[in-house]
Amino acid sequence: MKTPLLAPLLLAGCLTAFGQAGDSAHGYEAVAGQLLRTGLRSLGAYRMLQQLTSRAPRRLSGSAGADTAVELARGMMALRGFRNVHLEHLMVPRWERGKTENAILEVPGKANARLAVCALGGSIATPSHGITARVVEVLSFEELEHLGTAAGKIVFFNRPMDPSILNTFEAYGGAVEQRSRGAIVGAKAGAVAVLVRSMTLAIDGVPHTGGMGYQEGVRKIPAAAISTRDAEILSTLLRRGTDLRVRLTLSCRTLPDAPSANVAGELTGTEKPEEVIVLGGHLDAWDKGSGAHDDGAGCVQAIEALDLLRTLGLKPRRTIRAVMFMNEENGLRGGRGYVADPLRRRERHVAMIESDAGGFAPRGFSVDADSAVCAYVLRWKPVMETVNAGRLRPGRGGVDISPMTATGVPGFGLDPENHRYFDYHHSDKDTPDKVNPRELEMGAIAEALLALMIAEYGLPAETTLRSR
Repeated sequence: MKTPLLAPLLLAGCLTAFGQAGDSAHGYEAVAGQLLRTGLRSLGAYRMLQQLTSRAPRRLSGSAGADTAVELARGMMALRGFRNVHLEHLMVPRWERGKTENAILEVPGKANARLAVCALGGSIATPSHGITARVVEVLSFEELEHLGTAAGKIVFFNRPMDPSILNTFEAYGGAVEQRSRGAIVGAKAGAVAVLVRSMTLAIDGVPHTGGMGYQEGVRKIPAAAISTRDAEILSTLLRRGTDLRVRLTLSCRTLPDAPSANVAGELTGTEKPEEVIVLGGHLDAWDKGSGAHDDGAGCVQAIEALDLLRTLGLKPRRTIRAVMFMNEENGLRGGRGYVADPLRRRERHVAMIESDAGGFAPRGFSVDADSAVCAYVLRWKPVMETVNAGRLRPGRGGVDISPMTATGVPGFGLDPENHRYFDYHHSDKDTPDKVNPRELEMGAIAEALLALMIAEYGLPAETTLRSR
């Protein structure tokens, strides 16, 4: 249990001084200090993460694990005394991996070898006996187009994430189209299946899954990710001109949509309760690992941020709400459903804040807003630096909050260190032992501080829009 070290009355005085200061953050350092001391002594975010990942390690939308996670999140919020804890119901896609994921490398005159693969989310299955075909390697869609045809073959997309790019999310963006659209492009070239190099900078034997799609009117073919180590081996053999085949067997399937829900709870604003700042993460996770960094971390940080404010007796002028979004990984139904929910008609959203870049040490926030909001928030840099989160720069807020930011509501994305994120992302390695409790807590502290300042000040030009 968290014990405040500074009387709520003194903190209230700091808030008054802060409000009177207009465009400066004078007087808020004491609040930042209290958030730090309280959070780092209790490390409540990590305890919640352990609970979530142990009781609901497989949380893909529509699954029993996702249902368990919804009830866990609701219970966490209720236990901490949040107001208006509720579910916002929606229908979500349901895809199951199945028990069979095999890729056998067949080289004449040598023993068969097993490749480390996993089905990409949304893939169709192979026939029960598998698909056996020669492999053609390409590094881009353009290269496949220049080949003319890949009829009857398995297309192997092997463009790596660029290790020379400092921001690993930019490197991911430069390679991930192979995963998301590879089956479409491969099918158009006549392929019978596709293998895609895992989206990670690490060279290891662990395949990384992720979402992929099909296009209406284009034949559906199976798609799987191959570990980076086996991708290197396969590429080396192909460059030598080795006559080889791969036998791919997948038993995944898509089932009818299933009921699920977003989970929400809040600290109700004292003066403008209808004006809302959202702190969010996505509750669903791929069925590899236990979704600790992606995005259990973001969910527990949102809950912990509200709990820190509550524990310290801080009463925001505007409502601060934690939202656990469902179905970010393979459909975005939760983000879209939040905007469309009839409850939004009575609310004005001031800002949307999301954590979906891992539970690593925070460095700041990306700001998805107009220049006036960016300039306004930049004045808070000195206070944010007291919690090591002073890097405030233009950028994307987050996937779950994107349907709301598309209406003009400013979006903020927690921006942590990112060099290790894709070592774990969408793989069996994404487990809570890869999360540092202090780093995770620092993200919650940074979110609490930013949300509280927005709740007290608002944002310029009243950029908030009333939801339709």
